[in-house]
Amino acid sequence: MSNDHYYGGQQYDPYANGRQDGQQPPADVTQTWEGQTWDTTYQPAVSHDQIQAARAAAPYGTPETAYQQQPYGQPYPQPAEQPYQQPYGQHPVYADQAVDQAGHLAGHQAGHRAGDHVGHHAAQQQAAAAAPAPAPVPVSVPAPVAQAAEAAGPAYSSPTTSGNTRITDAQRARAEGRSPIIDPGMQPAALTAVLGLLLAGGAALGSYGLLVPLVLLQALTAAGWFRLNGMWPARQGIALAFAGGLVADAALLATGREHAAPAILGTLGVWVLLCLVLQLRSHADPDERMYGLMATIASAALTVVATGHLGAEPDAVVVGGAAVAAAVLARALPLPGPVSPIAALLAAAGAGVAAGGLTDLGTSGALLGLGAGVCALIGLRVASYDYPSRFVHMTAGVALPLTAAAPAVYLLGRALA
Repeated sequence: MSNDHYYGGQQYDPYANGRQDGQQPPADVTQTWEGQTWDTTYQPAVSHDQIQAARAAAPYGTPETAYQQQPYGQPYPQPAEQPYQQPYGQHPVYADQAVDQAGHLAGHQAGHRAGDHVGHHAAQQQAAAAAPAPAPVPVSVPAPVAQAAEAAGPAYSSPTTSGNTRITDAQRARAEGRSPIIDPGMQPAALTAVLGLLLAGGAALGSYGLLVPLVLLQALTAAGWFRLNGMWPARQGIALAFAGGLVADAALLATGREHAAPAILGTLGVWVLLCLVLQLRSHADPDERMYGLMATIASAALTVVATGHLGAEPDAVVVGGAAVAAAVLARALPLPGPVSPIAALLAAAGAGVAAGGLTDLGTSGALLGLGAGVCALIGLRVASYDYPSRFVHMTAGVALPLTAAAPAVYLLGRALA
């Protein structure tokens, strides 16, 4: 193959500067190239034989692929047996990059052995035409790593912008097969019993003696209902509902016990209209506005209904307070499911008989105590629904049994008196 090179249509002789005219080139002269003789960005494709020849030059292959030359299924060599250490901060070279680098090195060596630039490119083109696709390099995975990956379980997917809606504690309890109903327990039941006995003692003293425990009952009802519905903090709604109870108490004290029903119902109607107007002025989303409206109206209604203790007969309040106290304490005992409510109702009826003997109701106090006990269990069930928190148990769980029993105390007390 000729060593003559053509650049721009002119023949170029690399030995012209080192000889005189008529002289032959020296037998062994080192060629020195002062310019760029080939395209360094060119990435040739080489044959599999050239790759194997480049790998055979070193006992462990190229440094980048030394860890990949182990047969499939064999353990990795120990760190002391590795001839190459990866520099700190340098990214690892993967198998396909290592193969390309080894092929590029083999191509340059073949080009140098060809003797000139044209022969180098011709050899590379011939190798590219006949080169098969490089076989994938097997990489063995140690058994402890594979076992750890299997024990770790399925990996989490990448985060999304939409996300998943957070499930409530009640929904999680249902999904896990647990009941979302959690009874308040003995401590809230003891507080309910104390508050019921305070109502009974205040009723024996008179209307103003009953007013102090009644106001405490209304405050617990307003705060507990909002927290039971998952709306906290809701200072405006709690204050509005509590103000409705205070207005109902003031209206009843102003008109007298004989006009208790018009005072309670009139205050309730005005407060529902007020809650509706205030929620219509809210700038919240429509769904949130509807939730707030229903929670505010329900809280205000329960707080106003608790005023029924103030409008009922004093003897009926004494019997009703004692019956509710006995019912919640019996319900908090660790009894089997069907036995517990039956025991609570029997305890309420017995407490009604005992308290009725101290008043003018007599044995008819059993009926009033039974009715108050049924309402108390309903209120206790409401306070236990939807996986409530401890704050709910200490507010709604304490107040709702007595608040729910107020209509029964008022109506049965009027009927039995």
